[in-house]
Amino acid sequence: MSTETVPLPLLNLTFGVHAFKALALATELGVFTELSGGTTSVGRFAERHGIEERPAELLLTACTALGLLRRDDAGTYRNTDLSEEFLVRGKPYYFGGWVAVVDQHEYPAYLRLADSLRGNHPVSWDPVRQESLFAPDDPVMLEHFWEGMHALSAFTARRLAESLDFTAIRRVLDVGGGGGAFAVELCRHHPALRVTVFDLPFVCELTAPRIGAAGLEKRIDLAGGDFFTDPLPGGHDTVLLSNILHDWGERDARRILAACAEALPDNGLLVICESFVADDKRGPRPAALMSLNMLVETWGRNYTVAEYTAWLRERGLVTERVLSLDGAPTTGALVARKVPTRRNHP
Repeated sequence: MSTETVPLPLLNLTFGVHAFKALALATELGVFTELSGGTTSVGRFAERHGIEERPAELLLTACTALGLLRRDDAGTYRNTDLSEEFLVRGKPYYFGGWVAVVDQHEYPAYLRLADSLRGNHPVSWDPVRQESLFAPDDPVMLEHFWEGMHALSAFTARRLAESLDFTAIRRVLDVGGGGGAFAVELCRHHPALRVTVFDLPFVCELTAPRIGAAGLEKRIDLAGGDFFTDPLPGGHDTVLLSNILHDWGERDARRILAACAEALPDNGLLVICESFVADDKRGPRPAALMSLNMLVETWGRNYTVAEYTAWLRERGLVTERVLSLDGAPTTGALVARKVPTRRNHP
């Protein structure tokens, strides 16, 4: 065995469980929210949460080692810039919703990952009793999922608003845009833009308060429907699909793309925000792991740019570029244009 081959990388992988559960517990306890703009000591923290000082110190030390808290020489703790920006409830890009989804919805499913592998089916919901992951009467989903989706989408939407040239874009159809994160963020960055969010009727009802809170009711419309059975609303020069296609198997993903192509005018744009698996299937890690996550969650996976490009070509769209959304949870945006239909003249 090479002297440079050591098991530490494997040990670090196992520490992923410890690290995530420390983050999840601290988020559930509201640690970062209570420390916003302030500090605490082990003793004050223990008293506030009604626990002994030993577990209080262990959790605070773990959060410090993970870069979520900063400890000064006097033994007091404060938020780091990372936790102050993304883990304080009420902040624009609060990420705690997604942490709760992973902790309470996905983490239990991973205890049955082998069942998903052997059966080739999701285990985070009952595929026999429910029609899909997005059941309107699932209490866990209603309490956490849509807030989690907003948390996952908001910063990605900001990066898209900054990276894509919106000069010629006036009306965007956000297909499956429940939660309104993209609609709100894009409208905030581009005052001339109007957006229609198309999603299931109950999701539109959940989204309306967020749009109202942003004061954007006059620029963001809601259209209820099912993209597998209902035609998409027309009159938009751009269609957006953000973290939608990976939820579905190849056949259904291509059906969604066909519906989007049908709704676009000639020269219209289709924007697909996803974490794309590399064409050679060697990574990158975020896309590959989220793709594995689809094994316990859905019938889908994360697709490659090459796959999307081939499917879009069949529908008369040509991939123009792929934007890197640096630092965002969703890593890229594929931009495709609908080629004008050739018409024969007499």
